Amino acid sequence: MNIFRSLFITIVVVSFLELYVLIAVGNVLGAFPTIFLIIASAALGSFLLKQQGLATWQRFQTTMARQEVPAYELFEGFLILLGGALLLTPGFITDVVGLICLLPVLRQKIIAYAMKHYFVIPPQKNDNVLEGEFHKDVD
Repeated sequence: MNIFRSLFITIVVVSFLELYVLIAVGNVLGAFPTIFLIIASAALGSFLLKQQGLATWQRFQTTMARQEVPAYELFEGFLILLGGALLLTPGFITDVVGLICLLPVLRQKIIAYAMKHYFVIPPQKNDNVLEGEFHKDVD
């Protein structure tokens, strides 16, 4: 299955789940409290996006100034952007996932897990190894 088909199916399934949860919450709380919760989560998302995004940007600049690779900051920035987008999207399921991405403690656990299981850290450079190329001359 290609990536676009998987993405399409995911979007359709999440949309139907969001609609189901919105209707269920609306039946329990009523229309206006449900709408208020959706607007409040969007406001919370924009606040956290700004706060966490600026902090990560400052750490990114500091890491670059030390001439280090800002891999952690880039991954953190991606999760912050994803979390902000999910919190601005109407729905409670996306709000929960977005909040998980924007809360620093949970975001750090996600990054630590991903770095441990999905990313390979290259070995340290050995100064005793001379790198070069070998060409066999054919006469």
